[in-house]
Amino acid sequence: MLKLKNIEKEKFDEFVKENPHKSHFLQSVSWGEFCKTKKNYTPFYLGLVNEDDQIVAATLLLQKHLPLKYCYFYAPRGFVLDYHKKELVKTMTSKIIEFAKSKKAIFVKIDPDIIIKSYNYLNEENETKYNKDEILNLLTSCGFKHLGFTKNFETMQPRYSFRIDLTQDLEVIESHFSKTTKQRIAKSLKLETEVEIGTIEDIHEFYNLMMLTESRKDFVSYDEDYYRTLYEIFNNNENSKATLFLGKVNLDKTIDSLEENLQNINNQISIMPIDNLSKSAKSKLNELEKQKENMSKDIEKYKKYRNDYGSNITLSAHMIVEYGNKAWVLYAGNHNILSETYVNYNTYFEHIKYCKDRGLKVYDQFGTIGDLSESNPRLGLHEFKKKFGGDYVEFIGEFDYVTNKFMYFVFTKLVPIYRNMIRKKSKKEIEHEVSGIK
Repeated sequence: MLKLKNIEKEKFDEFVKENPHKSHFLQSVSWGEFCKTKKNYTPFYLGLVNEDDQIVAATLLLQKHLPLKYCYFYAPRGFVLDYHKKELVKTMTSKIIEFAKSKKAIFVKIDPDIIIKSYNYLNEENETKYNKDEILNLLTSCGFKHLGFTKNFETMQPRYSFRIDLTQDLEVIESHFSKTTKQRIAKSLKLETEVEIGTIEDIHEFYNLMMLTESRKDFVSYDEDYYRTLYEIFNNNENSKATLFLGKVNLDKTIDSLEENLQNINNQISIMPIDNLSKSAKSKLNELEKQKENMSKDIEKYKKYRNDYGSNITLSAHMIVEYGNKAWVLYAGNHNILSETYVNYNTYFEHIKYCKDRGLKVYDQFGTIGDLSESNPRLGLHEFKKKFGGDYVEFIGEFDYVTNKFMYFVFTKLVPIYRNMIRKKSKKEIEHEVSGIK
């Protein structure tokens, strides 16, 4: 006889973090505690246990309190179990719904970490572990309602992502990068860019870059304390980790390197005869003169930036979270200057290598789109992530188990309107912060 019970946090993480069937940072104790602190959720760490008190299935269940003592529950990327075991899925569902009803929940939402389609860097379809139709039939037979195959970011979590298999040799991973990506990483290194691992003291700089990025994309998300709290909670739990990567350009080094290259060009020009040049020699001289002109312009430009911003500028700041044997690129902020240094590319490359060196198996870029039409404003984001050669994966999507039809109707119609009002208000409140960032 299986029963549902609250699980001690350490024991819960022990079951979830490297579960062979499902494991995700959104099911971690760290995420539950973060949601409790910053998102006003009440986390429950629930496990289905057998007669020997062994956990056979588990889920982080987040309770969101609503007016009139109602609530809803959300199991982000849950449940943690083997979805091939149909009776286990049915039992887990019935126990969770019974629990939810006791708390006056109007619905329970899940969005399992189940990949239904996957394509490699050559756009060849990969074999997937689960059959889409079987999972849909199973969950609908349990009483869940599928919310559709959305194509953008309409759901709680992205329905598409890129994942890199870190068990491959690094040379193989690099070989899957696009030609453009390899060239831009090489150029970034040539310009003396550097990537450093940050500390809690760098959260403010990370936040500033996030604000710059969001202002360009016309949306505003979180305040500085949100990122600081996330960083602290994930690093205060031995089962999880958050790491800041800071992509920087040292303009002193960059200018020195360019001036050295300029001197080499001048030396080449100086040894060329002035008269009676062959056609090929004239062509070479013209090319050298063009390089000299462009390099001189670059040197003057970088000197101006050095005068305005100082010699060492952070252009990219990324936050990576780890849980079990996986890593996710959770947030990335970029400056709006010196994009031609391609520090962002170098930063991505460095944390791919970092995650592989730590023995992680999966590197998830955490979110892209399914609508690849040219008119989609997020297509640029998709194409950027695609260049790193990961598998393009599609998740099965969201399911709701409705326990109060009337209140569910009210909530799903009115809350989106309310959220839009809050977002607009929040954006106005911090616009002055965005405009004040230099």
